[in-house]
Amino acid sequence: MYDLMIIGSGVTGFGAAMYAARLDLSVAVVGSVDGGTITLTDDVANYPGYIQLTGQELADKLKEHALDYPVHIETGTVVDVFRNKENYFYVVTENKTFLAKSILMATGMKDKELEVPGHEELKNRGVSYCALCDAPLYKDKVVAVIGGSDSAAKEALLLAKYCPKVYIIYRREKIRPEPVNGRRIENEPKIEILTETNVTEVLGEQRVVGVKLDKPYKGSDTLTLDGVFVAIGGIPYSELAKKLGVKLNAKGEIIIDRSSKTNIEGVYAAGDVVDSEFKQAITGVGEGVHAAYQAYTYVNETEFIFTCPKDD
Repeated sequence: MYDLMIIGSGVTGFGAAMYAARLDLSVAVVGSVDGGTITLTDDVANYPGYIQLTGQELADKLKEHALDYPVHIETGTVVDVFRNKENYFYVVTENKTFLAKSILMATGMKDKELEVPGHEELKNRGVSYCALCDAPLYKDKVVAVIGGSDSAAKEALLLAKYCPKVYIIYRREKIRPEPVNGRRIENEPKIEILTETNVTEVLGEQRVVGVKLDKPYKGSDTLTLDGVFVAIGGIPYSELAKKLGVKLNAKGEIIIDRSSKTNIEGVYAAGDVVDSEFKQAITGVGEGVHAAYQAYTYVNETEFIFTCPKDD
């Protein structure tokens, strides 16, 4: 029986676990990816206290800090979560069931996939979602990044370390990276931006050979490439929260208030899965800390009576 069960083992979950444990709550963290998606980020330069480090290093530091307290970390995928009549939560993984008085959803999001012909057939054969993982495979080759966010800009900058030419293909008028990365893009001659342009097909049989565009580039609607990196946003992992009756917005994000509370008492949420406009590691950890404090208040102000599950 835990006071707080955190679903999601990324930086948001680790930060919340550390803070909850400082408040003397019994805490468990369960997640399938240790460190979360930030471990796929090569350059983190906007987390206070660290001028520059990798996503993996940041995740390791937050996990180490959490484990300085009696925090239990479990590797596994949560397949079900429900509440009994006495307000206890059951968190079910593939081979274990945990009981908790409160829940924090720090489940993050998954990559939004490019829904065009050729994508499925060529995924992992020239279509990638992770420059940190795959950039070295494209040394001296021509690639494109699809997307215009800061994440897309950072993907392009990393690829430019290996590739002689990197295109950024974006559907809107202007890409929208953080200013510092925007300046780096401008000063990187290997990167060329194609705006107001969509990829309509990924071309190739055994490997990617190019993409088809909805707007001609240098007189042709076909762009020859060796690889395509997709960075067009994410889809929140909010199915478990929805099952509990937690309210979601039209994007499927969990709706929270300023204290990371959801509409369900004892259920909190933080990080990329919530409806915050600005999604960063630091904001996710901050939301997780809010949630930890609210869980502390809830657990200490609520009377719990436990009976054998067979009596439910």
